[in-house]
Amino acid sequence: MTRLIALIPALLLLIPAETRAAIGCTLSNPAQDLKYLFPDMTTYKEESREFDKMKNGSELFKNLRGRLGSDLDPVYETYETPYTVYSVFKSSDLIGIVHGVNVPGKGGVIQVFIAASPITGEIKNFFFQRIESPAAKALKKKEFRVQFNGLTLADFYKSDYFRIAEPLNDKDKVGRILAPEVGEAGQQDYQASVRGIRKNLILLDMFVFDLKYEPYYLRSQEALAKLRDKSKTD
Repeated sequence: MTRLIALIPALLLLIPAETRAAIGCTLSNPAQDLKYLFPDMTTYKEESREFDKMKNGSELFKNLRGRLGSDLDPVYETYETPYTVYSVFKSSDLIGIVHGVNVPGKGGVIQVFIAASPITGEIKNFFFQRIESPAAKALKKKEFRVQFNGLTLADFYKSDYFRIAEPLNDKDKVGRILAPEVGEAGQQDYQASVRGIRKNLILLDMFVFDLKYEPYYLRSQEALAKLRDKSKTD
């Protein structure tokens, strides 16, 4: 019996990810954290978003991979994964939106939260609720984090084009971000962190902003397709 009990955790790992409970990302202390992000806050609202319960959830989830530009993690990025949107109010005025995601890092899961403008969706702040990495100290530094303030999802979509077609273009705001000194051991977690910020913006665009920045993605992809076609004929 003792040997059987000891085997249970290992056997659980063999169960397909889709049959296990989906893992979401919520604030550990929302009242305190939201007040820190928005000192004028008087109240907040917490709402759940799940692709499998949305009218067009299947299509949105299918599009998530392309807009992220990478494969989805089978544990933290499934169709059933729940997400939480925090709406922050000053009296009756909506003054901020906060959202967090799990992304896989080298040393374990990384939890990245962003605070965004409820009007434009631009980043006002971002922070790590959880990160176990040799790069953690460097990634948490204010000097690194403030570089993302003011960016929108449009900037990430534009950067997809600039990175390939015009890598030295000054209009590439994401490309101008200076990575902290993380060493070879921290590169994976640095990239995962930036991916988490982008993922947050994509999900907010789907959940809150009614695909406000989708045209930027489509134009970027069209421009890249033309570039590829041109290279084939040259």
